[in-house]
Amino acid sequence: MELQRPVGIFDAGIGSYAIVERVRAAFPAQDIVYFADRASFPYGAKTPQQLLASVQRATAYLQAQGCVAVVLASNAPSVVVLEPLRAAAAVPVIGIFPPVAEAVRRSASGQVAVLGVRSMVGSAAMQAYADAHRGSGEVVLVNASALVDLVENFAFVHRPQATQAAVSGFIAELRAAHPQLDVMTMSSTHLPWLKPFFEAAAPDVQFLDPADDVLRQLAPHTSAGGGRTRCVATASAALSLDDFNTALRALGTPLQAELVELAVD
Repeated sequence: MELQRPVGIFDAGIGSYAIVERVRAAFPAQDIVYFADRASFPYGAKTPQQLLASVQRATAYLQAQGCVAVVLASNAPSVVVLEPLRAAAAVPVIGIFPPVAEAVRRSASGQVAVLGVRSMVGSAAMQAYADAHRGSGEVVLVNASALVDLVENFAFVHRPQATQAAVSGFIAELRAAHPQLDVMTMSSTHLPWLKPFFEAAAPDVQFLDPADDVLRQLAPHTSAGGGRTRCVATASAALSLDDFNTALRALGTPLQAELVELAVD
């Protein structure tokens, strides 16, 4: 498939497909390389050095495919390692960040939660980001890695009742500890797939998607191509290409991922 000035979109799994859909809707003529680097899943278990190495490999691959800009469609490495990644890249790299300021603006209580993977919510970089954007609000950083797994193993598609029970239990425990929480940011790109489950668990809470600002930043790098999307993926013993393609079909997408392997230094 020959693409014209494509943009690359990647993370460590199925989460970034939600960003692909948003980009496709906003820029229908744009060509896209969608890269699910499942061999690097989960980002949440990596150190900052490991995170940087993983996203550098993926970005270098997308540059080699002719991408004119790359979207790092994952909150954790965006918060923790985006600046050194940008310094090493030959094309613009756009990250995705928790919408902390917007969450505080929308909150009646002034107490909001950022749901994300462990490596992000436990990082000094995320604490500094929250402090810089919270104004007079209070930000609770919440490890939601267990919920990310519900998306990456496709439980949310194949076992919706069990997924709802897990999400409802997670939210109930969180609200018991922090009763004033009324806005939460879904700050892993996997988590917006769970939005209906979140809303069923807590219909009085607002759940924010961080993807909106990505489209604004990406717009200057878009162009009119054929509106084609090429899908590629790495795989591991636990996360096979066949399972990934089965999940893509379950999501109603016509994409078929082809297997690629990235050399590890």
